[in-house]
Amino acid sequence: MPTEEQGRQASVEGFANEHIAAGLLMKRYQNVSLVDLPLSPYDLIIALKKPDGSEEIIRAQTKTARQSVSFIGGVRGGADRTYKSGVKEYRQNTKTSDVVIGVHEEEPGKFSLYFVPTCLIEVLQQKSIRLRRIEFLKENYAMLERCKDREYVIEECKKAGILRVEDSQNLFQNE
Repeated sequence: MPTEEQGRQASVEGFANEHIAAGLLMKRYQNVSLVDLPLSPYDLIIALKKPDGSEEIIRAQTKTARQSVSFIGGVRGGADRTYKSGVKEYRQNTKTSDVVIGVHEEEPGKFSLYFVPTCLIEVLQQKSIRLRRIEFLKENYAMLERCKDREYVIEECKKAGILRVEDSQNLFQNE
């Protein structure tokens, strides 16, 4: 059972990783913001400039990624697990956010971002995924930028071996 101090540290690490992801993305895309809405199912907004001058908004949920990326929201971690907001555990999906960003500390002070589109999470139908299985999504900014393009995401993840034969059964259930 986690101690109060371990819970506090996990909470601090989660908030720090939101800021780290926002900072790294801001250097690349400029218009990135943390979301200051406590009941929001996403942590960041990324406003991508389109060639015609308009913007496309991407809603991103950040997760601390040690050996895997969790897709679960609505629960509190750490020492305070009796969270009484009325929000129940759920798996990230296209209604809650567009992408889950796993923030992985490779070595002290060196971070990598894993971009897992929620349309992929809907097909996988699992609570988390090992980093070694999604190496293709590490720093894959094309995947981030096209995370709402379900056809692109599915096709690229099939080629990369992220989607397996058994996952293909779920493709049509989520359309």
